[in-house]
Amino acid sequence: MGAGLSQEARRQERLLREQWEAARRQVRERRGAAGDGQRRVLAQLLVLTARGWRLLVGRADAVLVGPGGVFVVGVVVGGGDGGAAGLLAAVRGTESAVASLGMSPVAVQPVMVQAGQGPDGGHERIRVLGEQEVGRVLLAQPRRLRAESVRAIADHLERVLPDREGLALQQGAGPSLHPGSDGLFDLDGLREAALEGARRAPIEQWMTFLHPDQVALVRRNWSGPARISGPAGTGKTVVALHRAAHLARRTTGRILYVTFANNLPRVQSTFLRTMAPAVADRVDFRSLHSWAQEFLQERGVPVRLNGDKSETAFSLAWKDHGRESRLVQIDPGPAYWREEIDYVIKGRGLTRFEDYAAVVRKRRRAGLHRTQRQSVWELYEEYEARRRERGVHDFNDVLSLALAEVSKEGGGTPYAAVVVDEVQDLTLVGVRLLHALVGNAPNGLLLVGDGQQSVYPGGFRLTDAGIDIRGDRGQVLRTNYRNSRQILDAALAVVADDAFEDIDGEPTPGRRDVDLTYHDGNVVRVAEPTAEAHDRELVGALQALPDGALAGTALLCPSQWALGHYQRLLVQAGIPVCRLEQYDGNPVDAVKLGTYRRAKGLEFKNVFLPRYDVESATGTPGTDTARERAELRRSRLFVAMTRARDLLWLGSVTDPPAPQR
Repeated sequence: MGAGLSQEARRQERLLREQWEAARRQVRERRGAAGDGQRRVLAQLLVLTARGWRLLVGRADAVLVGPGGVFVVGVVVGGGDGGAAGLLAAVRGTESAVASLGMSPVAVQPVMVQAGQGPDGGHERIRVLGEQEVGRVLLAQPRRLRAESVRAIADHLERVLPDREGLALQQGAGPSLHPGSDGLFDLDGLREAALEGARRAPIEQWMTFLHPDQVALVRRNWSGPARISGPAGTGKTVVALHRAAHLARRTTGRILYVTFANNLPRVQSTFLRTMAPAVADRVDFRSLHSWAQEFLQERGVPVRLNGDKSETAFSLAWKDHGRESRLVQIDPGPAYWREEIDYVIKGRGLTRFEDYAAVVRKRRRAGLHRTQRQSVWELYEEYEARRRERGVHDFNDVLSLALAEVSKEGGGTPYAAVVVDEVQDLTLVGVRLLHALVGNAPNGLLLVGDGQQSVYPGGFRLTDAGIDIRGDRGQVLRTNYRNSRQILDAALAVVADDAFEDIDGEPTPGRRDVDLTYHDGNVVRVAEPTAEAHDRELVGALQALPDGALAGTALLCPSQWALGHYQRLLVQAGIPVCRLEQYDGNPVDAVKLGTYRRAKGLEFKNVFLPRYDVESATGTPGTDTARERAELRRSRLFVAMTRARDLLWLGSVTDPPAPQR
């Protein structure tokens, strides 16, 4: 194998010498009036046309279309940043030209080459390269486009950009250049880049191409806060990531990309760095609570977050003001009333009983009369007293403190824009906090999410947060790009009877109509009489996957108990496991293991849901609070099922023992 690689390297070297000489000769004939530096750069670009690239040359810049994407290249002689404005204008024109093809604006990249010099940093969104490295850097780009896409895009650009001339390398006979005869041509680097490019696999297509409707949302100028909603699989997160990259290239401030889950920011950051490396450092990916804690720390506001002590404070409050109260007639379990405090009272920032007595409790099924709300309020006040005695905060306190701090800021914010993913999982206080960072500035706040995929109790309307989404600032995506009809039908059957109200206040049925573009996914149902037989089938199905398939496979569980059980089972079977808490979006040949909630915002080729039927029961619960919990379980299961693209494996036990929690 080593001898084969050496032979290939020598072949590449001979070929590159011939191409370099032919390119220099062709440029002298066609562009004799250009300066020496410009001719040398153009010759390097011309070499790429012999390697699957297309070159369109204008008077001041060139457009390259190739496996690595679309690049608008300008040349500066003698240093400085002259020509940056013209180059960015050319980029905007190119972005508009390819938008109709579904190409994301982040796939069009500006490059400034400093003729006769080495690299010299960057100029805002422009990547600056030295003359010696431009050829090999472009050739070594991760593969974004197939050959047919390169042809289609280049042909389109030639038609719509009439001021550009298409040039291609025309090789002819002539003496080869002696190795090293022109130090400005990095023969070794270009050869290595060509070999490396052959070893790389294509990146995900959505990092380059979107539906033209999605591209329009990425590029749109919003006059104020905006919202993108739509059913599962319609590409909301993809649009949000491209929007963040687009804004980073259009503004000078930083972009904050926020979600509720702690594991998602790592994954989303990896995706953005892959698809738009030039602006990745301008986008901060954070979970809401981690950002709020850091924000308060920077401003000297003490935060004493302690979950154990907060839980103890509530347990004592329940003992004294809950378990003997009228609340147990509605629900005897303390968990429901802890949720009432977390998501309705503190989650909405309520500090007076009269406000709580009048509030509409979104997505809470049990109706509460005034006297019952008085009991809840007494429980809340006792909890707060116990918490303060211990000198600790809970997670809601962190957001309320951050909102108070932002509200008293004397203007100015480090963020040009805030993008909020999975907005339906936030509390009202959390949404108010993020809105306060940018206010109603044009293009300042983008909220992305779907109420059907809520995995936490409680809810709110955007109007409660003082956010007015007018006219076309509320957009709904209606095409599912992830799931096949078989997978989507299986998931929708779980929530078909669960109508919901989204955060815009719109009542929506559980079964929604969507357009589908993907048709190859399958649902496999396995029913076994015992848990042991079920688990043997599960392990066998995972072991039967083809080589390399584990990198795109997830096993999702409804509870931490189930998660521990299946982790032990897979490890004992010799199947590698990567917990979703540690997953960062980079490929790893292991089954991704996590809870339904941890899987929010992710997708996998294969999804295994053992004992899924425990969560999918649709019988009539005995109480309103039981009905609410059952709906929430089904919503979480729906989220887990719709993560699957190619295979959804559903396991059940026909005669199960009582579930352990």
